[in-house]
Amino acid sequence: MFAIGWLVHRFLIAKVTGTRVVAAEAEGHYAQIILTLGIALVLANGGLILFGSLPISVQTPLSRQSWELGEILFNQARTVAFALAILCTVLLYLFLARTTLGKALRAAADNPIAASYVGVDVDRCHRFAFGLGVGITAVAGGLIASTQSFQPYIGFDFVIVMYAGVVLGGLGSILGAFWGGLIIGVVQQMSTLVLPYQLQNTAIFVVFLLIVFFRPSGIFGRVAERA
Repeated sequence: MFAIGWLVHRFLIAKVTGTRVVAAEAEGHYAQIILTLGIALVLANGGLILFGSLPISVQTPLSRQSWELGEILFNQARTVAFALAILCTVLLYLFLARTTLGKALRAAADNPIAASYVGVDVDRCHRFAFGLGVGITAVAGGLIASTQSFQPYIGFDFVIVMYAGVVLGGLGSILGAFWGGLIIGVVQQMSTLVLPYQLQNTAIFVVFLLIVFFRPSGIFGRVAERA
């Protein structure tokens, strides 16, 4: 999946991002948004044609078993998925914070012009970052498939919720995205104790609006100063 993401960026995404369009990026990322949305629609409809719309699931022995901790039951598949998600987050954070390539990726994202002046290949960094994102998303998809049913359009069910988690934690912060997502997940599950299942997202966005109202930059975000 990393290789597929690399190729998609090389032949499609690279046309609307990188150093060649840095001037246009100052006016917004509309071309990137439209192109990636188009790719998502092609993939979703392609999956619909090939596999149909009937929800399916990947059943494993872990899906039907639980670990007991007193009176609390932990579904094994969900627990393993949570542990692997934590592991991926830690590895990604260490990669971006401690390695030379990770620092180059951050520099290319923060200030592509300055990064290019010190020898960073911004286009290659963008390509690597996109491939890495696709690979991590594939891992997440595999973990979700072992715990719940899915169909070609399941990705759209997570887009708004994921965006809320990222903004909640603070844009540009990996730790913020992690804690924002964790808060969203806890609120979503705990809300079912007092609200109908269909109103889970309502509780999420109430918390989201409250935090954004009192801290617009997010939990870990910092307000950027622009000249």
